[in-house]
Amino acid sequence: MSSEAPPEAKAAVGKSDGGDGLDRGVLAVAMVVVLGAIMSILDVTVVNVAIRDLSAEFNAPLSQIQWIATGYTLALATVIPVTGWAASRFGTKRLYMISIGLFVVGSALAGMAWSAESLIAFRVLQGLGGGMIMPAGMTILTQKAGPQRVGKVMSVVGIPMLLGPITGPILGGWLVDDVSWRWIFYINVPIGAVALFLAWRVLDRDTPQPGEKLDLLGLLLLSPGLAALIYGLATGAEHGAFDSLEVIGFTAAGTLLVAGFVVRALVARVPLIDLRLFKRRSVAAASGTMVLFSLAFFGAMLLMPLYYQVVLGESAFHTGLLLIPQGLGAMVTMPVGGVLTDKIGPGRVVLAGLVFVVLGMFGFTQVDVDTSMTLLGGALFVMGLGMGLTMMPTMSAAMQTLDHDEVPRASTALNIIQQVAGSIGTAAMSVILTTELSSRLPGASGGGLGATANVPPEVQAQLAPKLAESFGATFWWALILLALAFLPAILLPRHKPDASTKVMPMH
Repeated sequence: MSSEAPPEAKAAVGKSDGGDGLDRGVLAVAMVVVLGAIMSILDVTVVNVAIRDLSAEFNAPLSQIQWIATGYTLALATVIPVTGWAASRFGTKRLYMISIGLFVVGSALAGMAWSAESLIAFRVLQGLGGGMIMPAGMTILTQKAGPQRVGKVMSVVGIPMLLGPITGPILGGWLVDDVSWRWIFYINVPIGAVALFLAWRVLDRDTPQPGEKLDLLGLLLLSPGLAALIYGLATGAEHGAFDSLEVIGFTAAGTLLVAGFVVRALVARVPLIDLRLFKRRSVAAASGTMVLFSLAFFGAMLLMPLYYQVVLGESAFHTGLLLIPQGLGAMVTMPVGGVLTDKIGPGRVVLAGLVFVVLGMFGFTQVDVDTSMTLLGGALFVMGLGMGLTMMPTMSAAMQTLDHDEVPRASTALNIIQQVAGSIGTAAMSVILTTELSSRLPGASGGGLGATANVPPEVQAQLAPKLAESFGATFWWALILLALAFLPAILLPRHKPDASTKVMPMH
């Protein structure tokens, strides 16, 4: 195939350089990226509401079955660092298709799992593919659209992506209650097949750039370091304490390996992740905002379904219905956030979004056994409004000042930050919740929440007030982290992207 870009590619590039609209080629690429993204997002949300049912299915304690989620996250965190190099070495189109293929195979095998151990292993395989879907997809889309249209194209992608969080819990609850838990994994197979076909037909054939060698030492430091760090934190959450030798050993080893990677990245000629990008104010500020937001938000997202199920006694299906307002709120503000980011810059948009998220989170700090469902739904809706004004504009803030060749590595770094911070936030909120439960219900352990599923109604009524207090106290910690996110967010760019930045076409 000739390296000369076809006429339609040149036209798209012309629009990227100065036009504000999204041409047909960009929208087609966006559709392909949406399918891959919604598949991985749907998988996470579907599984979260099914954890207690899977525990009963395999007769496994909650402390073990939680690794269905944690193992997936570990795989995500360890594979993401390779994405930037792999995109350059093999081409983003090929990498994107391989990622979806691995995810689909992992999903099919997970649906056929015969034990908790086998399901955890197949979830890890899913994560190896899922960890590369979003970075590769967003790199393809960002390069196709151009920097001055990042906000607009993110809004186009964001609305369909929100169907995952909205429909995932409902679909998962229905499948678990009325069909079979196996279909929460099988459902990825047809979606993935369509995504693979469209990726093959629609995405531009890009030319690999195999000149750069993989930073193997950096990979050997970062990937095991992230895995050990998250494993140590998750194990601490499982046991409700960080004072065991196992937890201290893994956490310390992970910290040392990650620190070693930082030193390596700062001296290597071609590092696995270019930490020098963080010298730029916009990238550093976006990263700080994303860390604090992800710690609080994704940690709280674990607690909210548990609150509905453990304290209020709702089923998985009803819990999914009760979580709808958050997705609806984000759908309202996602397109607005994209347009405002392109017009006035991401800084003001993100600050407004954080205000909404803080207000919504405050509502959950007030929960008890009699909290109005209307109040909870309103709090979730307000949080959704804030999420739509925060996540994509924060990513846009980092990307809008980057050159074409810097986008893949920056996208990789920011996705690592989001995944790792979300994982740490989940572990931290679990530890805090366990501590709060232990202080109010002596003898409660990490598996105490799972044990509440089968207690008699009269006992549940006695436990509920203390359980609700524990959840409310934990949500206060999430609120504090969100308030701290205002500090780096103040430093985000408050101007529109520079339309003069040139983006090279993908061939």
